[in-house]
Amino acid sequence: MDVSGLDAIDVHVHVEQDGHGCFSLDQELLDASAAYFRADQDRTPTVAAIAEHYRARNTAAVIFTVDATTATGHPALSSEEIADRAAEHADVLIPFGSVDPHTGAAAVRRLRSLVEGHGVRGLKLHPSLQAFEPNDRAFYPLYEAAAELGVPVLFHTGQTGIGAGLPGGRGIKLRFSAPMLIDDVAADFPELTVVLAHPSVPWQDEAISIATHKSNVYIDLSGWSPKYFPPQLVRAANGQLKRKVLFGSDFPVITPDRWRADFAALDIKDEVRPLILKANAVRMLGL
Repeated sequence: MDVSGLDAIDVHVHVEQDGHGCFSLDQELLDASAAYFRADQDRTPTVAAIAEHYRARNTAAVIFTVDATTATGHPALSSEEIADRAAEHADVLIPFGSVDPHTGAAAVRRLRSLVEGHGVRGLKLHPSLQAFEPNDRAFYPLYEAAAELGVPVLFHTGQTGIGAGLPGGRGIKLRFSAPMLIDDVAADFPELTVVLAHPSVPWQDEAISIATHKSNVYIDLSGWSPKYFPPQLVRAANGQLKRKVLFGSDFPVITPDRWRADFAALDIKDEVRPLILKANAVRMLGL
């Protein structure tokens, strides 16, 4: 991808439907997520629609789904199909893949196939939705493969809008997405690039500490409007983490327009803004 003419790179964009009538989550979870984010736009745009949306904004998008088949019993969208469709829009779309970590060796084989056969540029995992502890050594072969393949792993961290407001949060456990569990992974795989997705409330200080301590760890700023960012995150982004934080919207529940409008009003140094919007992602993705 030629990034020279792009204004920004959004590193956190969800694909929620495949265009064949299949969706990434059941309707109750989709509705709960939309209500949590107060999202009134299309909750399930296709890959082609996402490409059109971002192309019009001269912005690239890292797109992915989450394979939580074992944990939810809901069939996942095909990461292979998402990647292949993204290839039709290679000027603006960067595909990440997702695998079900509970499938063991099959997950490792699938990750290799996604990267080597479908051009996937990273791995997306959501420990709470996929119901796994990231530092369980049963999943270490997956990280080993990602490190060997040279692709980053983007982990959901902190609160999740999926299941929010439902009885028991539909059984989704927030503790699986505590950043300190991922600190073990970053320490044990120093050659692996790790991205902690979202302001990691209620563990924001932990995420800042991890990204400060470990050169292979980044933080993406998706899932929250910048006007709600914890103040310590804004301070860190302006200072010691200015080369470690990344623009991410969480589209389609938060649009890049809404995120960037609120980011423009945030107290961020002028020299730091282009790092967050684009330069840090270029380095993290190896573009």
